[in-house]
Amino acid sequence: MAKIKGTIGILTGGGDVPGLNPAIRAITVRALREGYRVLGIRKGWEGMIRIDRDRPAEEQDYCQVLTAQMVNKVGRSGGTFLHTSRTQPSKVKKKSVPSPLQNKYAQEVNDLTPEVIQNLNHLGIDHLIPIGGDDTLSYALHLHNEGFPVVAIPKTMDNDVAGTDYCLGFSTCVTRTIELANQLRTSAGSHERFLVIEVFGRYAGFSALVPAMAGASNRCIIPEHPFDMERLAEILSEDRRRNPSKYSIVIVSEGAMFADGGMVFEGEEADAYGHKKLGGIGDQVSARLKELSPQYNNGEEVGIISQKLGYLVRSGHPDAIDSIVPVAYGNMALNLLLEGKNGRLVALRDGNYKDVELKEVASQKKRVNLKKHYNTDRLRPEFRNFENKPLFIMSCDD
Repeated sequence: MAKIKGTIGILTGGGDVPGLNPAIRAITVRALREGYRVLGIRKGWEGMIRIDRDRPAEEQDYCQVLTAQMVNKVGRSGGTFLHTSRTQPSKVKKKSVPSPLQNKYAQEVNDLTPEVIQNLNHLGIDHLIPIGGDDTLSYALHLHNEGFPVVAIPKTMDNDVAGTDYCLGFSTCVTRTIELANQLRTSAGSHERFLVIEVFGRYAGFSALVPAMAGASNRCIIPEHPFDMERLAEILSEDRRRNPSKYSIVIVSEGAMFADGGMVFEGEEADAYGHKKLGGIGDQVSARLKELSPQYNNGEEVGIISQKLGYLVRSGHPDAIDSIVPVAYGNMALNLLLEGKNGRLVALRDGNYKDVELKEVASQKKRVNLKKHYNTDRLRPEFRNFENKPLFIMSCDD
């Protein structure tokens, strides 16, 4: 039997998206061929604080040895078979500290990084490949700064990880949003209504802007630009009058803000990264549109269809792009590890596969450039020059 060269760990954190399982497959198959053992960490960073150091890797609840047969079976599916969480190991609330560690970590907020490093060493992991968004990868950067070898893969349907033009899950999100918006047109047209579609997007509006650019809606409301409700009602009414089927559509990012107010939250409880759960902006926009509509429709009220797409656009199998890009990202991550490089983020920049320093994730915020890509008066995408632009037009360097 050939000697194992080392052990590579993989974990997925944050929200699930199509493209995660293909990335896990690409890493695992390549690593096994290169002579490495591969361990999958269940439930992301939460799994890394719950490893039982009295048990070997093969007997862990939060760790499993990955095989080619295992990953090939799930590689075509959506979500993450390793499961995920929003745990931040450097900021674990007292109630979330694993029971065996509660006597050791009794503060209201605790840094369990020493436990993570001991757990990685206990499992024999030499290199770690975390796949996630800016929250998951911000802790990956912290771990790298502590001296542990890390190479990261960007994932988020919002496409808002700095340092890369593309994150796993974004293309499928856009594809689903376009499909669902076009399906909802039949009801909007049948009843001559305003159609308000709420999509994910806390701080960045890419998941609303790109479908709108593709014709999924007349207008889009994004977090980067607090919008005036009366202006939206006026424009949608104008769109509706011009449409022979007498309806109009607006896509609203969940993080969008009224000009006279802030974000809309479902509740006050925040996750480990300090994010309250967003939700309800679509319903609020709908209610105010209905109230304002008589002013722009000869005194007559316009009916509303309000639809929150939510998990529908992040569920199910990956599209072509989210099946191909993970293969490239996974192999690139392996190449970096084989070359002895760490603290890197694999990326797409201007249509080319590259790698950048992981610290870029935390060095800046990736948002829609309003001057280049959004008409703040007409509340819609603005694209005039496509030459030498990346696939989805907007670059992380904008």
